[in-house]
Amino acid sequence: MNRIAILTSGGDAPGMNAALRAAVRTGIDQGWEVFGVQHGYQGLISGNFIPLGHRDVGGIIQRGGTILGSARCPEMKTEEGQTEALRQLRERSVDALIVIGGNGSQQGAYALSQLGFSVAGIASTIDNDLYGSEITIGVDTALNIALEAIDRLKVTASSHQRAFLVETMGRHCGYIALMTGIAGGAEAIVIPEIDTDPEVIAEDIRQAYQRGKPHAIVVVAEGAKYNANGLIAYFQAHRERLGFDLRATTLGHVQRGGQPGVFDRMLATRLGASAVEFLARGDQSFLVGLLGGQITATPLSEVVTNEKPLDVSLLDLARVLAQ
Repeated sequence: MNRIAILTSGGDAPGMNAALRAAVRTGIDQGWEVFGVQHGYQGLISGNFIPLGHRDVGGIIQRGGTILGSARCPEMKTEEGQTEALRQLRERSVDALIVIGGNGSQQGAYALSQLGFSVAGIASTIDNDLYGSEITIGVDTALNIALEAIDRLKVTASSHQRAFLVETMGRHCGYIALMTGIAGGAEAIVIPEIDTDPEVIAEDIRQAYQRGKPHAIVVVAEGAKYNANGLIAYFQAHRERLGFDLRATTLGHVQRGGQPGVFDRMLATRLGASAVEFLARGDQSFLVGLLGGQITATPLSEVVTNEKPLDVSLLDLARVLAQ
């Protein structure tokens, strides 16, 4: 192997740059040429390659987001798009591609591997819903950003005796909502994996008021059937039943944009270096992730055909702790 390319794809996550830095410098240490692909799969199909050296990835370990850029690319889901991506790689004599991203990104990686190209995936998504890694790049930082917001809102909620609906990211996975809800001492948590009756949430808020709590916090994943806006609309006509005055705060993309913390920098560094090392030993279609405290390689065929379950039993713990 003489030449590799690296791209970042899908939603940005704090730590992507740390993974890129590690992969580039480890690749150079192997004696390989390293190229970055700008703007994800869209850039791959368009041929947006740039050479990367030691200094090109200097000073980025602490930066959130991705210096290569990212973009959605529906074309990569088509046979024509995949064929063109492969042509661009082979035209430049690239021997392997490293893809830093989540579920959709690894679907694209798998498609290229099915065409006979060597691909390594790096598990990176704040949703933490990617099979093959217990925790993915960006999760820890995103959780801490969301938790800080909840802690701050608690101060205002207590000062004014209010209930806050706090909406976190998570279209299909409630991991962020569940973990920050428990860590933030929420009175109720709403996630996409479990249908929750708004009346149950109303009762949780009302009981918190009746027990004399100075506030109530409900953490809601954006993809839940009743997200923050849905619950506000539901309660609009009967706010007096809740006891508390009700407000909603949507955290949105602020959860993605922070500087990566120590855990994410270390995880990303280990995954980036390991992706190169596994390619050097001859692995060809795999995802590097953290399993059992160890960096492992899971076949992409398993990654794209399996779902990572959320431990919804933690909702029972959350209910006990909210009393």
